[in-house]
Amino acid sequence: MSLPDSLPSVEAKALDLSQTYTVEVARLLEEFLATKGVEVSRITSSAVEIVNAISSLTKGGKRLRPLFAFWGYLGAGGNKDSTDIVRLGVALELFQAAALIHDDIIDNSDTRRGQPSVHKRFEAQHQKLGLAGSAAAYGSASAILTGDLCLSLSEEAFSEIDHLPKEARVIFNQMRTQVMAGQYLDVLEESAGPAYDPREAVKRARTIVRFKSAKYSTENPLLLGGALAGADAELMNSYSAFALPLGEAFQLRDDVLGVFGDADVTGKPTGGDLLEGKRTELIAHALLLSTLEERSFIQSRLGAADMSVQEVEQLSSILRDSGALEATEDSISELTEQSRQALEKLPIDSQARAGLQQLSDAVTKRTK
Repeated sequence: MSLPDSLPSVEAKALDLSQTYTVEVARLLEEFLATKGVEVSRITSSAVEIVNAISSLTKGGKRLRPLFAFWGYLGAGGNKDSTDIVRLGVALELFQAAALIHDDIIDNSDTRRGQPSVHKRFEAQHQKLGLAGSAAAYGSASAILTGDLCLSLSEEAFSEIDHLPKEARVIFNQMRTQVMAGQYLDVLEESAGPAYDPREAVKRARTIVRFKSAKYSTENPLLLGGALAGADAELMNSYSAFALPLGEAFQLRDDVLGVFGDADVTGKPTGGDLLEGKRTELIAHALLLSTLEERSFIQSRLGAADMSVQEVEQLSSILRDSGALEATEDSISELTEQSRQALEKLPIDSQARAGLQQLSDAVTKRTK
């Protein structure tokens, strides 16, 4: 990647460090999974496909979570050449992959990063091999096991960190619990949402955003990097003040893209969150801002198995015309500004600040 001549040296150096680090994470991740493939092949060659599915999924992505860990580590005085921070990046990538695999099963999503989701990959394998029984059931069962393995491998990679402070272990454990609880809240909201008081919908949606996504996308990786480098309580609190609102803005942007994003760019169908029945903050605002008739339409048709293209367009129009989209964009702007102000106050050097600023831009100004 070429750099503009006008890019300040500290920013250019930060970008170079980020790129070097992500290359190292990809290299170690590939080596780790290759080793696991050999290990599984000793049991049976048939099961290597579950490792192959993980390898395929983890080749893509932006490596944002490892990068937050990396800059949290450097900001706390860590050595950029440390192998431990690379191992942490691998563990975070595997944890995210496990979450994505299971999330796609729960949401019945056909695609991920422009490719068939893992359960669809195994469904296609069933059909190609002419296996007996239900292809869909085979795909889901195989993907659940793949996600379970991925979660196990994430723990294995994390435990291989040579110098692992107790605080880092606590954060890693809490992160996994938070994501599972947040994911359950998301499932519960989709099923019980219509019976809840719409006036509380925004609060419930933000709780899901925080624990299902925000904490594990930005805050916990940053804190893990800081803990690995021995950051003190003041820096860790400052990291949270910066990263948590940024993570919430990140997920709210994802929610907007899940309805209004370009399918060719996002790799998922336009209106996908509406088809899946996601009760995001967008929907929560619409329940408060729309007319009684529109609210009834949302409650009855959101996520309906037989939802038509016209109904997806109608729901999208309600979100836009009611002011729900604008309200969500306002929340993104407020959270981004809150994070920006916290970044300015972080007690870190200019190099780490530049790295975190670049990550902040990548998170809030993305189109996919």
